[in-house]
Amino acid sequence: MLRNREIRHYLIIFSLVSLVATGLARVFLSFEATVFVLITALLLMSCSLLFTSWRYREIERLSDYLRRITNGDHSLDMRDNVEGELSILKNEIYKVTTMLSEQGVLLREDKIKLTHAISDISHQLKTPLTSMMVMADLLRDSKLNEEKRIEFTRNISVQLERMEWLVSSLLKLSKIDAGTVLFKKEQVKVLDLIRKAVGPVLIPIDIKQLTLVVGDDETVSFFGDLNWTAEAILNILKNGVEHSKNKGTIKINFSENALSTEITIEDDGHGIPKEDIPYIFKRFYKGKNANEDSVGIGLAMAYSIIKSQGGAIEVISQPGQGAQFQIKFYKQVI
Repeated sequence: MLRNREIRHYLIIFSLVSLVATGLARVFLSFEATVFVLITALLLMSCSLLFTSWRYREIERLSDYLRRITNGDHSLDMRDNVEGELSILKNEIYKVTTMLSEQGVLLREDKIKLTHAISDISHQLKTPLTSMMVMADLLRDSKLNEEKRIEFTRNISVQLERMEWLVSSLLKLSKIDAGTVLFKKEQVKVLDLIRKAVGPVLIPIDIKQLTLVVGDDETVSFFGDLNWTAEAILNILKNGVEHSKNKGTIKINFSENALSTEITIEDDGHGIPKEDIPYIFKRFYKGKNANEDSVGIGLAMAYSIIKSQGGAIEVISQPGQGAQFQIKFYKQVI
């Protein structure tokens, strides 16, 4: 404590003031008054030094706590807190430490998720890349007949399209996760939304001879982003078309009430196993009934888009009875 220049200056000034007060008391007052002034000055100095020593010990404890934080120990006992400046400082340090600890946990979780995502992406890209490398080697064979050459070229083209879609979808998902996508808040007619989303899957629907049944209420609407929501609906429709039986039926119904706008997409395919339902919206998750070409990203994207707009999505399914996706866009409460 005495190594502190401020404390030394304080003691010197206090001693000088005490000596001056004692001298004046000796000149103008009695001997007894002089002794009283001297004793009082010594007591005040002692109390001041004791108080300063106590504050130094408390500050040292806080310094030790900060050193422990740098070593990863974020525990702090708050039971001895009382009113006072040091307690307020201790409380503020506790708040900052708790916040930093929570942020550290989130950063570690994000790091783990990133590691898993990179692993999943590399796995998804490895298969088509390996396939294309093999077919490219075969195409170098001058003795390869024309029919095989056309087949391998077509397969390479299909794999490239698949990779392009995967990379594009991952970029969209990363933008949504990073919060860089600015979703519009405009009135969207649900019938216009369905028409926009259905367009890209009309050919697969025709190939499988599916019947598409769509509601016709033109008054149903919600506030959201037309293009991004159409992307979400399209991915759900692709899933329905993929798992529907030939000559099956896909139904799209929608309604509006005082609380929300609801959209239901239902197919009559083979359904989703009960153990797959909790993970159906997890990216790269492939259920038991998933096709070999599926990468498990479409429903994850639909989930992210809808949730980012304050909506909700859930799936109801029984094996052999198809699947029903229920989407809700809640109205803003004022």
